Amino acid sequence: MTLITADFILTCNEGFEIIENGAMLFDERIIEVGKCEELKAKHPTATIIETPQNSVILPGLINAHVHLEFSANQSMLRYGDFIVWLQSVIKHREELSALATTELIGSKLQEMLKNGTTSLGAISSFGADLEACVQAPQRVVYFNEVLGSVPSAVDAMYGDFRGRLETSKEFKSERFIPAVSVHSPYSTHPILAKKALQVALEEECVVSTHFMESPAERAWIDEGSGDFQTFFSAFNPHAKPLCSALEYLELFKQNKTLFTHAVQAKKEELKTIADQKATLTHCPVSNRLLGVGKLDIDAVEKANINLTLGTDGLSSNISLSLWDEMRSALMMHPQKELSYLAKTLLQSVTSNAAHALGLSCGILKQGCYSDFIVTTLPQACECDDVALQLILHTHQTHLTFIDGEKQC
Repeated sequence: MTLITADFILTCNEGFEIIENGAMLFDERIIEVGKCEELKAKHPTATIIETPQNSVILPGLINAHVHLEFSANQSMLRYGDFIVWLQSVIKHREELSALATTELIGSKLQEMLKNGTTSLGAISSFGADLEACVQAPQRVVYFNEVLGSVPSAVDAMYGDFRGRLETSKEFKSERFIPAVSVHSPYSTHPILAKKALQVALEEECVVSTHFMESPAERAWIDEGSGDFQTFFSAFNPHAKPLCSALEYLELFKQNKTLFTHAVQAKKEELKTIADQKATLTHCPVSNRLLGVGKLDIDAVEKANINLTLGTDGLSSNISLSLWDEMRSALMMHPQKELSYLAKTLLQSVTSNAAHALGLSCGILKQGCYSDFIVTTLPQACECDDVALQLILHTHQTHLTFIDGEKQC
C-alpha cells in the first residue's frame, strides 16, 4: 500500500469536495482518502510519497471524444466553415491516413499521457489506430464507427463495421474496451444504424454519435436544403435526408450513448437526450475552428444532461490536451461564473466522463481504479480557487498513475 500526500485533493465527486492537506491510500484501487495526518497515523507502515509544495491530486483526465486517425494533420486541412473543412478532409484523407502511422499515433497518446489524460474514447473510422490504442498505457474505450447512407451499400458497410468490431474484441481487457459509434444522422442510413445499435445493445457496448454539429446539418435534416444539399448532389442528385432529428435520437433510446457536439440542437432534442439519460460531449475548439457555432451550455445544464469534454481530433484542433480544451471553454462561455465553470469543466473530464464511458475511475473514492494525477501550482492559492487556477496554469503533470502504477 502507498500513501500519497498533497496540499489539495480534488475528489471530483458530485459535491466537488476538496480536501486540504490531504492524502490517499492506494494500490491498484483506491483504499482510502482523507486528511494527511489522520491517514499517516492510521497506516504507519504504508510507503509514503510526499509531493512538492502547492501540489494537487485529482483523478486522471478522461477525453470522451477523440479521433486519432487524422493525427498527422497540422496545416493541410481548411477551417472556418464545416463544408469547406469536410471537402478538404475528403481531398487529403488518403495522404493523412498514410502519414498517421502506429508510431505517430502512439506518440500522440504519450503526449496526452504527459498532459494527464489517463482514459479516452477513441472514435475509429477505419481501424487504423487499433494497434496504437491496444498498446496505449491509457484506458481506451474504442468506438468502432459505422457510416454509409446508400441503401444498396448497407450490407457491405455493416460487414466492414462488424469485422472491425470483432477484431477489436480480440484485445478486450480492463484497459481496452470495444464500443460502437454511429457517425451521424446525415451520413448513416437508419437501417445501418439500427443494426449496429442492436449489436451494441446485445454486447453491452457504450455508443457514441455526432449530432447536430453544424448549421449545414440542421438545414439538411430539417428541410433537405443548404450546403449539404449542394454537397450530396455531387454524389447523388436525388439525395434527401435519411430521417428527422427526433427520429434519429429515437434510434438510441435503449443504448448508453454519448451525443457529440449538439451545437445546433433544439430544446426538444436536448430534452430527448436528457430523457434517455444520455451524455453530451462538448468540443469547443473544434466547434470554433469549423465555424459551427457555440454550444448553449446553459440549456444543457438546465436540461440536466451529463456533460463531458472532448478534443475531437487534430483534424479540427491543434492540441489533444484537455487542459488546452478547458482553457478554451473558459473563454468561450463568458456568461458563466468563472469559478463555477472551472469546477463544471473538471467534472466533465473526470467523474462525468467516467460515468458516460462506464469506467470505474474519475472520482477519488474507495474502490475506484487508482487512475490519478499530481499537478503543481506556481504559487499558493485559496481552496476555492484551486479548480480555476489548475485550468489556467497546468500543461503537464508532475506524476501520473494508472492502476496504481506510475506512468510518468
